[in-house]
Amino acid sequence: MVEKDYVQHGSESFRIEVNELIQYLSLLDEEFFDEPCSSIEDEHFDQIYPSKIRELSSRHWTPVSVAVEAAKLLVRGPRTRVLDVGCGPGKFCLVAAALTDARFTGIEQRSDLVAIARRAALKNCLTNVEIIHGNVTDFAFTGYDAFYLYNPFEENMFQRQKIDSSVPLSKALFEKYSGYVADQLGNMPIGTRVVTYGGSASEIPACYDCKQALIGDALKLWIKTREFAPED
Repeated sequence: MVEKDYVQHGSESFRIEVNELIQYLSLLDEEFFDEPCSSIEDEHFDQIYPSKIRELSSRHWTPVSVAVEAAKLLVRGPRTRVLDVGCGPGKFCLVAAALTDARFTGIEQRSDLVAIARRAALKNCLTNVEIIHGNVTDFAFTGYDAFYLYNPFEENMFQRQKIDSSVPLSKALFEKYSGYVADQLGNMPIGTRVVTYGGSASEIPACYDCKQALIGDALKLWIKTREFAPED
């Protein structure tokens, strides 16, 4: 049985899911939004996944401590809808959903990772998570307020570090996917928030400005400040 604790910060409600695998008690304080949280050992969280997924965690999945900081940057209230592009087994979505009442959607083209993420959300009673099976180029970004990108298309450029061989990979696909995301983000309203972790942030159009950088500048908050123009 999963216990739920609720913490009030201003007018917003943030929750902590507490069970034998996910211990967030250290976050239950008034400095939740003010200071970067201490590192939480990922091997504890990753026990919710099969061994083959755990083995890929250090390279491909968002560290728990990074997911916590990203959630702080993206979530403005319980109605915030966040899209994780290329969510893998849903680690960012699961951590962020355990911390807040916002809603998190992940899109992933590998069906096995989708199934794993859905099972983990169900097992941990996280009802504010949705994992969608599909290709990002078939998915519209309208209806979302904020976006999370952890090098979602990096495999296409560094195939020796690929997850598996179940999907096609190429430089052309990297450019196609990155361009599509940039176009979608460019058409979002002013004030849209995007967090990137690592990488070159090539998916971020010029109408966004970097407003904050954490964790050695690896984690960045981008906010749309002006309208998208074709030359962008």
